[in-house]
Amino acid sequence: MSTPFPFTAVVGQDDLRLALLLNAVSPAVGGVLVRGEKGTAKSTAVRALAALMPAVDVAPGCRFSCDPAAPDPGCPDGPHPPGARASRPARMVELPVGASEDRLVGALDIERALAEGVKAFEPGLLADAHRGILYVDEVNLLHDHLVNLLLDAAAMGASYVEREGVSVRHAARFLLVGTMNPEEGELRPQLLDRFGLTVEVAASREPEQRVEVVRRRLAYDDDPDGFAAGWAQEEADVRRRILAARELLPQVRLGDGALRQIAATCAAFEVDGMRADIVMARTATALAAWAGRTDVLAEDVRQAALLALPHRRRRNPFDAPGLDEDRLDETLERFGGPSGDEDPDEDPDPGGPGGGGQPPRDEGAPSGGDTGARPEAGEGGEPQASGAGSGEQAPARAAEPFRARALSVPGIGEGAAGRRSRARTEHGRTTGAHRPRGALTKLHLAATVRAAAPHQRARGRSGPGLVLRRDDLRQAAREGREGNLVLFVVDASGSMAARQRMSAVKGAVLSLLLDAYQRRDKVGLVAFRGAGADVALPPTSSVDAAAARLESLPTGGRTPLAAGLLRAHEVLRVERLRDPARRALVVVVTDGRATGGPEPVALAGRAARLFAADGTACVVVDCESGPVRLGLAGRLAGELGGTAVTLEELRADSIAGLVRDVQGTSGRAA
Repeated sequence: MSTPFPFTAVVGQDDLRLALLLNAVSPAVGGVLVRGEKGTAKSTAVRALAALMPAVDVAPGCRFSCDPAAPDPGCPDGPHPPGARASRPARMVELPVGASEDRLVGALDIERALAEGVKAFEPGLLADAHRGILYVDEVNLLHDHLVNLLLDAAAMGASYVEREGVSVRHAARFLLVGTMNPEEGELRPQLLDRFGLTVEVAASREPEQRVEVVRRRLAYDDDPDGFAAGWAQEEADVRRRILAARELLPQVRLGDGALRQIAATCAAFEVDGMRADIVMARTATALAAWAGRTDVLAEDVRQAALLALPHRRRRNPFDAPGLDEDRLDETLERFGGPSGDEDPDEDPDPGGPGGGGQPPRDEGAPSGGDTGARPEAGEGGEPQASGAGSGEQAPARAAEPFRARALSVPGIGEGAAGRRSRARTEHGRTTGAHRPRGALTKLHLAATVRAAAPHQRARGRSGPGLVLRRDDLRQAAREGREGNLVLFVVDASGSMAARQRMSAVKGAVLSLLLDAYQRRDKVGLVAFRGAGADVALPPTSSVDAAAARLESLPTGGRTPLAAGLLRAHEVLRVERLRDPARRALVVVVTDGRATGGPEPVALAGRAARLFAADGTACVVVDCESGPVRLGLAGRLAGELGGTAVTLEELRADSIAGLVRDVQGTSGRAA
């Protein structure tokens, strides 16, 4: 096993290290979600923490790491003989993004359970992580049903495995750490809320600190053991401090004053639910124990708010996480000190890694939710190269988004789990049964019994038990929903450049992006204007990035509709090679006009028919306005083999909540 990079040798990232240490002191805090760009020591810090965790005593031979001092009465390997114990290092278990449900929670041998009536259980990663660390790299790419299982186990401290009435339960208490790069997609708000703390990390912009990072990394790569030995004393000191804080934690007093500050802070920042209050209370208590105190101070409450609240304030995926520190200080000051008996001479600084202040931010990073700073159309702005000299206008602000009608791809797919189109999935309603291909994962009990029943006499059945063979087992066929690739092809030409018109168009696309976020889709953006078309955003899971590109999209010039369609067709071709199971939905936002070049209308028609030949689901959002309408968007929809809807018809409330599949016919949707 390779020598891990020492935790105390990590340069900077004080808030990250503090959040990890607080969870080591009190796992009840609820784990840490680490958000940040690539190459910021997220994984290095998490893996280094495992070496700091104190060793654990376990019951000998127990696959579930039961504490011999307080064994789990429901442990599948129990009961354990009293007094027997063994010691081992705390584990850090990594959950791969592509793991199956059985790998996470464990698997029951259904064949033995039905034929022999025994619970043959193979523990999963949750059992391995009990009393240790469970680390999920790129947690935002993990399937939703696995995230739900993971967070439920973390909240309840136990894992339940149920298969056709056979149930196994075991303890599963662990320090949950997830890391993610927001550029690759966000977690849903309800899942964000289940992480106790969150930390934003970014690479330092200070040259001296960056030099020190490189110096330490090179020294570690040259001699990992020697480098670790040089930091052994610091590591031992932190390990002892964790043990001391754990012992002190039950004695820490959380007074009514601190509780009032916590409640007032959560109310002032309009945090939903009560989980934030509980997490803040536990975090403030852990901060006091880490500082060696038995009273919670105002500084503890402030630091707890900075760690526990930013990710709980997001109202939509385009809101940047963060906390107004001036408002926080005003709230804490208004509601007074947390207790009436603090020692005014006591040092409030918890010391060690961490301290106050918001996690470091890249001031130059774009915020998808901040539209107020964008200039209005016609106020200036830098043109894109493809439209230089074409009379383009500055980006227009997007209108207020609305709840969009649901669009789906016809037929049944087999893509990644999501919430848009029908698909054959591992989770969903049961629609039938078939012989298992590979390992049995979802037993169809009735079909299995029907398959075995005619052979019982020939198999010599004499008792009440059912005599089963492997060939009798039937896999349940289930139908759920998949996520799709929603590719937006947006007309940014001069015919769309009227300020109110483009504002409405951007508002409509923003609404569809919100819908794509909720349905777990990938999104892409192709814009055409001037002399050609550009891929403004390659297919990605980050709707934040799509919203930012949309907001900065300028308009002007001719309407190269054919170029936009051809570029979109090429994007789909490449994406099918990367992810052949994910079906596409193409949303063309245009008034249907085609100008520029020889025979632009005929060329656009030929490009559109490529989508129809491929069977790609398409919808045209008709942006034509005015008393006289040419119906060009409807004609384009016919060429694409899709449907056309107006901006008004795109609103869910305008059609009384009617949900229609994208049909493979021309004409406007009713």
